Order: sequence, then C-alpha cells, then structure tokens
Amino acid sequence: MKSLSPRLLHLLLLLTVLLPAVAQAQANKPGPDQKMTRRYTIEQFMNTTKLNGRAFSPDEQQVLFSSNQTGIYNLYTVPVKGGKPTAVTTSTTESIYPAAWLPDGRIVYRHDQGGNENYHLYVREANGQERDLTPGDKLRADFGRWRRDGKAFYVLTNERDPKFMDLYRYDVPSLQRTLIYQNTQGLDPVVASDDERYVVLQKTNTTLDSDVYLYRTDTKETKPLTAHQGNMANTPMDFDPKSRYLYATTDDGSDFSYVVRYDLNTGKRETVEKANWDVVYTYFSRTGKYRVTGINEDGRTTMRLYDAATNKLVELPAPPAGVITGLTFSPSDRRMAYFVNGDRSPSDLYVYDFNNKATKRLTNCLNPAINPADLVDTRTIRYQSFDGMAIPALLYAPQWAKPGGVKLPAVVEVHGGPGGQSTPNYSALSQYLVNNGYVVLRVNNRGSSGYGKAFYAADDRKHGREPLWDCIAAKKYLASLGYVDTSRVAIMGGSYGGYMTLAALAFTPKRFAAGVDIFGVSNWVRTLQSIPPYWESMRKALYEEIGDPTTEMERLKATSPLFHADKIERPLLVIQGENDPRVIKPESDDMVAAIKKKGGSVEYVVFPDEGHGFAKRANEMKAYETTLSFLNKHLQPAN
Repeated sequence: MKSLSPRLLHLLLLLTVLLPAVAQAQANKPGPDQKMTRRYTIEQFMNTTKLNGRAFSPDEQQVLFSSNQTGIYNLYTVPVKGGKPTAVTTSTTESIYPAAWLPDGRIVYRHDQGGNENYHLYVREANGQERDLTPGDKLRADFGRWRRDGKAFYVLTNERDPKFMDLYRYDVPSLQRTLIYQNTQGLDPVVASDDERYVVLQKTNTTLDSDVYLYRTDTKETKPLTAHQGNMANTPMDFDPKSRYLYATTDDGSDFSYVVRYDLNTGKRETVEKANWDVVYTYFSRTGKYRVTGINEDGRTTMRLYDAATNKLVELPAPPAGVITGLTFSPSDRRMAYFVNGDRSPSDLYVYDFNNKATKRLTNCLNPAINPADLVDTRTIRYQSFDGMAIPALLYAPQWAKPGGVKLPAVVEVHGGPGGQSTPNYSALSQYLVNNGYVVLRVNNRGSSGYGKAFYAADDRKHGREPLWDCIAAKKYLASLGYVDTSRVAIMGGSYGGYMTLAALAFTPKRFAAGVDIFGVSNWVRTLQSIPPYWESMRKALYEEIGDPTTEMERLKATSPLFHADKIERPLLVIQGENDPRVIKPESDDMVAAIKKKGGSVEYVVFPDEGHGFAKRANEMKAYETTLSFLNKHLQPAN
C-alpha cells in the first residue's frame, strides 16, 4: 500500500478536526423553513454591562452606582437628568460596590480581597484617598442602613468574634462609632429603631423555623416576639418612622409569607398585607413617607408602593419591558432610583421624580451590537416529577425551534442554594447558549424558595435523591417539546447546582450526556465543617437540612459525589475560584483527581482571583466560552 502524500495527509487531519464541529453546527442550525437569528460571540454577550447598587447625592442631582463596563466593578455617578456616567474609582483588582453618599460629599463603599467575601467598608475622602472604616484581618463588615435624620448610619462587623456580627452606629460627619448591640448569643442584629431604643434581632433555628427578638438599649433586656410551637419562619424587616411598630414577615398559618407588625409597647401583632405568593420584603423610605413591599410572583418580583400615612397604594411608573427591582429613595423622598430588568435586556438604571411624575432612563446596558430581536423570551412552565409533584422551570429555546424540526441539544441548569430560585431575569449565559442552538431549562427543583413553605421543605435531608430526580424528570418534559434530542442533554449548575451536577453524574451515571460543575460541593462533610465563621448562626439550620458532620458522617458520605466518583462515566467540566470561602478549592481538586485516577474525562479551570462567583468580566467570559466549547465537544449528534 502506498503512503499518503504530505498534502493529502494534512487534508485528512484537517477534516478530522473540522467535521465534528461542522456536524455540530449543522445539527444546531435552523432548517430552511425556519427563521435564522444572528449568531453572536461571547465577547459581544459579555460586553453587556452589569450594574450594582444605588445611592443619591446629598443634593439629589446625581446617582452613585457600580458598573463593570471596564471589566471589573467600579463606582460611577450620573446626573438624574441623564448624561454620560463619570468614573469615581478605577480599580483593576477588586470590584467596588456603593454603600452611602455622605452629606459632605464623601462616599462610603465596600470591597473584599480577591473574592474572599471578607468585605470592608471604606470612605473616599475629599482628597480622593481611601480610608478603611473597618480595619483588621479576617473580618467582614456590612453596611446596614441610614438613620432617617441622616446624621448616622449603621454597620455590622464580626471583628470582636468571627462567629457573630455586632451592630455599630457611625456618626456623620465625624464617622466616630458607637457599639449599639454586642452579639454574644447568636441573635443576629438586623436594624435599630430611629430613636435607638430598640434593636431587632433574628434567630435562625432551621431553614423553616426562625424567631424575632427585641432588644432594649436602655435596659439591656431581650425579649422574644414570636414564641411559637412547630415550624414558623419569622423575619424582621423595618421599624416605622415613629418607632412605634416593628414590621416583619411570617408564614404563621399559611404556606406563604405575609406582612405583620408588632406594637413595641404591647407586643401585639396585627396583619398588614397578604398576597397569594411570598412577600419577600417590606421597608420604609428615607423619610418614612413611603413603604415598599416586594412579592415573589412565580419568580418575578412585583413591587407595591404605599403612602405610609394612609396605607394607600401609590402608582408606580410602568417599566417599558421587564420588572422593577431595588427601589432606593433620595434623602428627601422626592426621587427614587431603581433597576428595570427584562428577558432580553439586562438591568438598566432609572430615576423617577414624584413631583413631576417624570421617569428618566440613565443607562443602556445591552451591548448595542446585539439586536434584542435575536434574543429569546423566558417561558415559565411546570412539569410533573417522578411522584406527580409539579416542578416550576424556565424554558429558553431558539426562536426557530419547533416540533418536528431539527432536534437540538439541551442543558438542564440547577440554581444554587439549596434554597435558591431561578428567576426570569436577563441571563447572559442562557441567551448565549440558546444563540448557539441549545435549549436551556432552568429547573426550580423541590426545595427552591418562592413556591411556599411545603415546597421549600420538600428537599430537607433528601439531597442527592428526590431533588435530583426532579432534574432527571426534566428530560421527559424536554422530550415532549418535539425538538430536543434527549440523548444530548447535559446538566449544569453553580454552588448547590454544581453539587446537583456532580450528584447526577455519580448517582445516575447514564442519565445525562455531560456535566458542568461551577464551584460545586463534592464532599458535604468538609463543606459543612469549613463554612465561614460568620455563618455560625446558620450552622444548626444547615445541619438540620443536610446533615450533622459530627454525628452523621456515613449519611453525608453517602450523599457526597466525591465518595462515588468511580461511578462517573460521562464527561465533566469543573470551574473553581481559588479564593472561594464557601466551597473551598479542595472540593474541586479532590473531585478532579478522583475522576482522573479512574481514567475518566474531566476538564478543570481555576481562576486565581475569584471567589464564589465571578467579579471580573474576563474570567466570566472565559468560563462561559469554555462551557460552550465543552458542550459542543461532547453533545454531538447521535449516530
């Protein structure tokens, strides 16, 4: 037999490389009778800007916010009448988020170090210099809220004891601080009344059971407000402006949380507001003129604005597309700033003026190179799980997908938590995958929040079983669509969703074609033993839901994928942040090593300057691009 010429050999090698990619592209493209949308690169998707935080200037003429338009979050200001944002900070290493704009023009903000979540609060002095308001090693500080007279704000910090957060008042303009409440019992301070006679405390018993306590600053007495039998979730929210009532949410006698208030003198409780879904928060504006309530309606947040004096609804401006989130009021309550987020548009910043009822859009965050018409709307669906339970999910599908058409690969995505929730907000990753011919189903398996306490409790001490089976049942729903190839379905998730990915590949090794684990738990024993110290108040709740590593070692090993890695057959991509304080890097290191030891297929990407998530655009872009490349490689058309 004659040997091949070098040119022919080169051609055959080139075809060997290109043909699978061409086949994948052909499998994921629309048929001749179907509309083709423009294909976008990961760079184009990631050039969409993300925003975070809002604060008004003292004269209410500007809004302070955080934007990642340079690839990392920095502070910007923008006039309330519109205009080009002005950069306040130019960090290239740490993402910076706003906390407060002081009456003298100084700005308070926060950042951590490399994603370790040990946030400090800093003040930017008039000369531009940064000063740490919460100095010290291995501490975490959180901004609380302003006192309504504008002469002080509150800060939580665990500098005294790593396990517990204490509450301090910072006076303005001196920024001298005073200890208001010292936490020695695991009763977490939430907020102080404006007269500072009271501090409301919360005790987390389990994920389903919590209590509210009231601390008197003058007598140093602590009394329970929500003594009860059985499971009842009680969450403190805010004091009224006159310090007569404490507002809270409770699910007492209901499957959903609703708003109540307690008379601070008598302790008597009365119901204020109910809905057919969970009320997730209620709070008062800066002067107390308004009260805002947020309701989780099937994953979308519905806002209600009340006149606090009359309790009558105030009409909110209708957003052009999407939902309003994150209302922040100016010091006089004349204006409010908020985000509007839609299926095809990321969060943009708006300002509303109550005096002239005018709305002004201040940002345009979607990359102008992307046509929103090429993106897809989220479809909220429900499907039956193995036992008949209805499982909510969010469906993203190419516009040209239709029954009887081209069979497409799919991704089942699982949120973090365990008690998180996938919500129909703009998702760059989902839109990117759909734009490349994938169907994405973001599952809210049993145990997800937002669907009532019975659904929320349905995964307790069942991790690795029933919640996972909900994800497996998603394949049956995908098959019913008529345009999904169920032999080419991957599972993907971050944090707890990463655990579900690993559990799926280890405990049901033939169900999914591949898995993408983003900083997921592989070993419950180690994760529960290494939780951050400031989670101490939640330790019991985590042990109750998942298991106690001091007494239930064998049960936790049975539900930890690391100890069953030899059963994994399908390809796995693992993505991990070097500085992750929640799911530490050894979780992923050991999982990757175990799969390699048995000769399995695993890819591993570590980001040295990230923690539990992505604070830097370049890293997020690489993670998503690697994810698509991995899926294209392993979700080839069935022969």
